[in-house]
Parts: sequence; C-alpha cells; structure tokens
Amino acid sequence: MERAFEVNGLPEDEAGEPACFPRIVDELAAHGYCLLDDAIPPSLSGALHARVTSLSHAEFAAAGIGRAQDFGQNERIRSDEIHWLGLDDAAERAWLAWIEQLRVYVNRHLFLGLFSYEGHFAHYPPGAFYKRHVDAFRGESNRMLTVVLYLNPEWHADDGGEMLMYAPQGEEPFARLLPRMGRIAVFLSEEFPHEVLPAKRDRYSIAGWYRINTSVAGRIDPPD
Repeated sequence: MERAFEVNGLPEDEAGEPACFPRIVDELAAHGYCLLDDAIPPSLSGALHARVTSLSHAEFAAAGIGRAQDFGQNERIRSDEIHWLGLDDAAERAWLAWIEQLRVYVNRHLFLGLFSYEGHFAHYPPGAFYKRHVDAFRGESNRMLTVVLYLNPEWHADDGGEMLMYAPQGEEPFARLLPRMGRIAVFLSEEFPHEVLPAKRDRYSIAGWYRINTSVAGRIDPPD
C-alpha cells in the first residue's frame, strides 16, 4: 500500500533525484524563492490530502506565534489550526522522505547548512487568516528555508485563501498564490514577509521549515 506514495513518481534526473530540484536550487540562488506547480507525485499529494482531511478536530491544535517563553496564541494575528507531522502515517513519512531528499540536494549545491526539518498540516477554516509575518523567530536565525505545499483540489480564484508574498522592504505583494493542489513555495525564511488571506472554504497545506544548527555553549538548538 505504501508503494503508492513513493517519492520518485515524477521524472528524475540521472542521479535519481526529482527533476524539480535543480529548478528549486537555481531560483533560490537567483531570487531567494521558488514557486512551482506539481513538484511532488500526484499520488503523494492525494495521499496527504486524504490524511489531513481524515484528521478529527481533536487532532488539531490552535496555532500560536513565537517560541519557548515567547510562544502564545493571538487570534488577531492568525486563526488557523495545526497538526505536527510524524512518522506514524505512511503519507507523512513519504513527504518527510521527499523533504529529506531536498535538504541534501540544497545543501550540496547551495551550502546552506540545513540541519533538520519541522513541519505541520495547517487547516484554515472558512474565514481564517494569518496576518503578514516572517517565519524566523525574533532574535533567532535558526529557520533558514520555508517550504509550503498546498493540498486543495479544484481550488478556484473566487475561493480566496491566497498567500501574498512581499519583498523584504516591499509594501505591495509581488506574488499572489492560490493554494491549488500540488503547488509549492520555497523561500528564505527571514527574507520574505507573507500572509494568508481568508478563504470561503476549508483550506489545507503543509507548512515546514529547514533549520540550521545554532547550538553553542551547551545551549541545544534545534531543541527536542
């Protein structure tokens, strides 16, 4: 059953890596971000959609902002709910395997020192939003690269729920992404403010971050 979720369901290069990886690396090097459709096998995006929509309300938690002692919930800033990814589900394991392939490839070509990954399903009920923000924590530099995968079949413009992306000092968005099935956004976490607009229907995605290892003087980071 799990073979339906293999990460090599799309064309590969001669090294056996997904064919989209060179484009992701090239656009990160040139622009700091890459926006791409159909980056992962349809079997995997379908399995991830089935997984997230099968989760009960009790398996989601209200999303917060900040980290450690700064962590808190603020519904004026964001109103989505999340479920952290793990290894107990076949579809989640397959996504984490693809993410690990990408980490190794990016490190080999861009020398970013990506050390680990954390990610979660995000559910935005109708009307939910996330105000403009950056993904790096205040006073920290451990989140290096953001990866967002959208899991919404047959999503149309009038459904809303776009992610707006801004240049580091920009006041107007340079990209407006509908959260269509299989669409992926990869960008430098500290550089690009972004926000999620309210949608008219349930909106699902995976949001995740590659982190670097900033452990110093007995202070472990990333934490367990």
